[in-house]
Amino acid sequence: MKYLAWFVAILATVIIGIYVIAFTPLGNSILQPVLEAKIKEQTLLDSKLKVFSLSMSELEIVLEINSNNIISIKGNYSLLSQSFDINYKVKLGDLNSLKSLSSVELRKAFNTNGKAKGDKAFITIDGISDVASSDTTYHVELTEFNPTSIIAKVKNLKLVELLEIGARKPYASADVNLDVNFKNIKPHALDGDIVLRTRDAKINTKVMKNDFNITIPSTDFVMNLDAKLKGDDVDYSYELISKLFKITSSGKVIPTPLKTDVKYALDIKELALLKPVTGADVRGSFRLNGTVKGTKAKLVVDGRSDVASSDTKFEAILKEFAPASIKASMKNLKLERVLYMVNQPHYADGVFSLDVNIPDARSGKLNGKVISTIKNGLLDSKYMTKAYEFKTQMPKTNFNMTTNTTLNGDIVDSKVDLVSTLANIEIKRARLNLKNSTINSDYKATVPNLDKLYFASQQHMKGSITVNGELNKGDDLDLSIFSNVAGGKIDAKLHNDDFHADITAIQTLDALHMLIYPEVFKASLDAKLNYNLASKKGKFDGNLIDGKFTKNQMFSLVKQYAKVDMYVETFKGDVHADINKENILASMDLKSNTSSIKTKNTKLNTKTKIIDSKIDVVANKNPVSVRLKGKTSSPTVSVDVEELIKKEVGKAIEKEVGKAIEEEVGKLLKSFF
Repeated sequence: MKYLAWFVAILATVIIGIYVIAFTPLGNSILQPVLEAKIKEQTLLDSKLKVFSLSMSELEIVLEINSNNIISIKGNYSLLSQSFDINYKVKLGDLNSLKSLSSVELRKAFNTNGKAKGDKAFITIDGISDVASSDTTYHVELTEFNPTSIIAKVKNLKLVELLEIGARKPYASADVNLDVNFKNIKPHALDGDIVLRTRDAKINTKVMKNDFNITIPSTDFVMNLDAKLKGDDVDYSYELISKLFKITSSGKVIPTPLKTDVKYALDIKELALLKPVTGADVRGSFRLNGTVKGTKAKLVVDGRSDVASSDTKFEAILKEFAPASIKASMKNLKLERVLYMVNQPHYADGVFSLDVNIPDARSGKLNGKVISTIKNGLLDSKYMTKAYEFKTQMPKTNFNMTTNTTLNGDIVDSKVDLVSTLANIEIKRARLNLKNSTINSDYKATVPNLDKLYFASQQHMKGSITVNGELNKGDDLDLSIFSNVAGGKIDAKLHNDDFHADITAIQTLDALHMLIYPEVFKASLDAKLNYNLASKKGKFDGNLIDGKFTKNQMFSLVKQYAKVDMYVETFKGDVHADINKENILASMDLKSNTSSIKTKNTKLNTKTKIIDSKIDVVANKNPVSVRLKGKTSSPTVSVDVEELIKKEVGKAIEKEVGKAIEEEVGKLLKSFF
């Protein structure tokens, strides 16, 4: 009995202590600062419990979350019956200051008050609100804390104020009326309806102009929604209509398990109007209609559109909301319309068609084919010339292109054929690995008429050229380039920014013919070029062998007056150049058994086309010194032949020979520079 008495005493003390702490003014005063500190910790705000009063049957709490934001509750409750009858008031006068409590930015104010009563089996909440200057009433019923009925009426809600509360600009204004009458929202026993109407709805043309540079006329719109819930079914009809757009959707939806049979239609005269919603920088008109039918296990979405003046249709099957298969066709889409719609310059005209057949669209298990064509393509030469700052007009360029793509798992293989009046490009297999984002592709590019590239190269040329190689892009970029040109070959590689080229057995006469330069020097050139694209620095080292001069006026005069025949001489030697951006510092040293041609520290600026060079020619111990300065197209040429003339023919003809040599030497040296 003694121990029982002790146990009862201890239990009574604990109960009395709990009662005192929880339900008396003294206990409330002890709990209040503890709870306040915990609230501050959770809200990260200077929150205060202005009032904290809790008794066995009554409670009153006033929480000041921060200045201008107050929540208060007051009422009765019963611990024994677990019931309550409480009045509440929420006055949030500065939503912007509650950022720490919300994942989204909110502004302005929100007020509501009402009464919540019931027990754990059934609760009712009745309240009113003036959200967005509306007259709102609501009645909510919860069974075992799950919503089972919602009835709400929202009258004259101001759309501008609602957008402002959500930190959005007032792209539109309207008075919104919403009537929600869900008598029962229990699964499989739905009963109710929703009616939404708008009045005096207008698009804010000034904000659209300021934010998106979109000029539209004053535009009214109407938005209506009618939905009826019965049993498992939700039948609805929605429309958003104005003189610039019309969006409609209607049909039947079963929420659980999901089943849909709905149709939709979009007729938008100006896509730019949707930028505040979609974020997409598009414009122009757009029409689309179709259906969405099926279940979560298999949902079929089909549609038809005339986007960019095309005949487009598609069917996509989704399983568990993930793409399972896709079929689509697009006929006669106008390239110029697409470029306009996506706010791009008018690069080209043409007719684009697309056929897509992907029986398996599952990620990692792709299987299908995509075929696309562009016919009657025409580049906008005038725009391209201006955009890329070509010095001369780009020629009229027609083109056609076909692409065949095969999808297999994570591998996408494409075959591309581009035929144009400027160049032809053939890609037998461009492989994209979707898993590691690597690209591997061969290519072959052919330019049938090099002179058509004058607009880009500013160099008239003859003949044609074919270049082929491979492109690999993963962590690094690797490009190989191979071409048989001018009787020799070029084998080059690009690794990221580092470019290396091996030039083998290039025949100078063929190269000079291609470049439309005087064909005065015949030789074979081997060379190496190393260049860094980032720093724009590099080196060129070449070797000339079997060099012979062809007939030209300069050496004919030297032969006539100096009795030195340069045509029988065979030259060999080195050519070197240091490249630093647009500045080239070059040297050349050619020698034969009896003669030599040398230049050192020749300066050439590829941007300004300015050359400064001194070239020393020794013909069988007879020196000729040449100086080139000025524009490479027409440099000032000065020739010092005084020693040669004195030695061989005397002063009488010095002036005549010197002048003739000066006229010819520019053409001769153009072969080297």
